[in-house]
Amino acid sequence: MKVLVTGGAGYIGSVTTSMLLDEGHEATVFDNLERGHREAVDPRARLIVGDLRRERDIDEAVSKVRPDAVMHFAALALVGESMERPELYFENNVVGGHHLAAAMRRHGVRRIIFSSTCATYGVPDRVPISEDAPQRPANPYGESKLMFETMLRWYGDRHGLEAVLLRYFNACGATERLGEDHEPETHLIPNVLRVALGQAPAVPVYGEDYPTPDGTCVRDYIHVVDLADAHLRALTSPHTGAFNLGNGSGFSVREVIEAAREVTGHSIPTVSAPRRPGDPPALVADASRARRLLGWSPRHPDLRAIVQHAWAWHRAHPRGYAGS
Repeated sequence: MKVLVTGGAGYIGSVTTSMLLDEGHEATVFDNLERGHREAVDPRARLIVGDLRRERDIDEAVSKVRPDAVMHFAALALVGESMERPELYFENNVVGGHHLAAAMRRHGVRRIIFSSTCATYGVPDRVPISEDAPQRPANPYGESKLMFETMLRWYGDRHGLEAVLLRYFNACGATERLGEDHEPETHLIPNVLRVALGQAPAVPVYGEDYPTPDGTCVRDYIHVVDLADAHLRALTSPHTGAFNLGNGSGFSVREVIEAAREVTGHSIPTVSAPRRPGDPPALVADASRARRLLGWSPRHPDLRAIVQHAWAWHRAHPRGYAGS
């Protein structure tokens, strides 16, 4: 298939692009390179530098590529930043998403695989979380993703758009060539590994009084390769709608730090910090729908293996893609 990958220079988008090409698909990356990395784009892929916030950019890209489907990763995705500057998130994730969906309709592209998030659920009533749980976002990032999900559902109802909504839990891990490189970095595992590399003195633990077994936040960590695999399955599946992507098991901040200590052999000091606004206590996926309908199952569920893969990439790229 011919696939347009928005945000294909980013973390998950770049891994998915490479796997698409490995499977014999044709991939074109559309990215503004504002937070993605040119070095992360597979050299077999075509790169179009453009911005979803400029309607003409994405319209010209869809017109030129005439894809069979779109995989949409191009979003701002920092919870803390969204709490401080919500306008950025509604402009990029909602207005930019509207520009993409409208361009798809104009040029007859019917299928979209959307990189959504468990942040649409907010603070859940119970865990693990199923797709029919109430969606009550606790931050503008989650709200912006939910707004675009809603747009896609109406486009499906009124215009026949076929949308698959993949709600990620915590993306992590790396391949040999591609890893996680954000500025600023807010994700736990790369920040823990920065301490092991000697690039930071200690790991801040944001909140130690949550209603969890050890008082720290609990998250479901899912390997980036498993996320990419779900996208490839969704591309050719007859099914649409929402799918949670997670391992179905949760690990606390302290458990992740301990796993990193074992993998790296570094003591990894910690420092207590206040809770971050918008952080739910626990987010763990019920991914049984993806297993049943997409035939998807995580191949890398072990936390230590995930940390090991990330550690190998960060040791080889201590300055991220800037040092490549």
